[in-house]
Amino acid sequence: MSEKKSKAIRSILFIFPYPSGTAASQRFRFEQYLDFLPENGLQYQLAPFMDEETWKILYKPGNTWKKIKGIGKGFLRRIGLLFSVHKYDFVFIHREATPVGPPFIEWIIAKVFRKRIIFDFDDAIWLPNTSENNSIIAGIKWHQKTKSICQWAWKISAGNKYLADFAKSSRKADKSEEKSVIVNPTTIDTKNLHNRLKEQNTDSFVIGWTGTHSTIGYLESLLPVLKKLEEDYSFTFLVISDRKPDFNLKSLQYIPWTKATEANDLLRMNVGVMPLRDDQWSRGKCGFKALQYMSLGIPALASPVGVNADIIQHGTDGFLCSEPQEWIDCIKLLIHDVELRTTMGFIARQKIDKIYSVTGNQNNFICLFQTQN
Repeated sequence: MSEKKSKAIRSILFIFPYPSGTAASQRFRFEQYLDFLPENGLQYQLAPFMDEETWKILYKPGNTWKKIKGIGKGFLRRIGLLFSVHKYDFVFIHREATPVGPPFIEWIIAKVFRKRIIFDFDDAIWLPNTSENNSIIAGIKWHQKTKSICQWAWKISAGNKYLADFAKSSRKADKSEEKSVIVNPTTIDTKNLHNRLKEQNTDSFVIGWTGTHSTIGYLESLLPVLKKLEEDYSFTFLVISDRKPDFNLKSLQYIPWTKATEANDLLRMNVGVMPLRDDQWSRGKCGFKALQYMSLGIPALASPVGVNADIIQHGTDGFLCSEPQEWIDCIKLLIHDVELRTTMGFIARQKIDKIYSVTGNQNNFICLFQTQN
């Protein structure tokens, strides 16, 4: 028997908020690595908090009692899950075990069952950032639990250095604890999903943005830029989201986001934008929009906030823009220069393949479950 086959199979329990295959955070943080686990001697079980019915209404106005009922059912599932935790070698917790209240599930797993917790997060979730549609739970969200989970976790998978620094500051100040905090970037599946390159053209120009209703407010800073450009240029401003924005723009085109057409819809863009405010929450973001654009050979224009400045090399594979005039100048340059768009897009795709793809980051992810450093 080979050495690989003789190794004992280890098991992982994945605990996460939303139904499998729904939320981008889950899909691009760990779900797209699941197929690699068995070949590395790892079997797994998935345990979402929320069911499909609750997920479909969660971010819609109203339906308060249905939301409360769905969250209540989720708590019952979590309590029931505790009876099987003893069977697993590792417990991978993405963001939190429950969306509200203190981290009692995490405490039981760490302190009672003494399981090795891998805690994964990709936003500054220790900061209040509750949607106005769910303000009912704002007071019981218990954001401070992030620090506690960092203290109890065996390893921490942080989406960028800013998040990793928070995790390290939450743990004991010794070298062994710091080494257990691993920067695990959000990645793109460049083989099965984002597996084509944009063919730039001269007959039209599309500036694009994709995201959820919770991030659409970042586009407000870009509206004066787009209105100024509309005075001299004919272009389309494409928004792909779960909700149509209320923008007074003659260039606006809206497409509802769907998982099935995600890549094809992105390929309508000639360039993609990612404006951000420079605040603590934005510094915790993992640059996912820019990564999506770049993976398809679409030049990204982004605010130089947080990890964006690491992902994009200004003038080579995209542009970093702070002031309105910088946005205008860079967009104008790309409108006129098809060859520049093509070259930038090609270089961007190469970077994604090397650093921010599933295959490029596979070993880094698998290392989360290695017991020897």
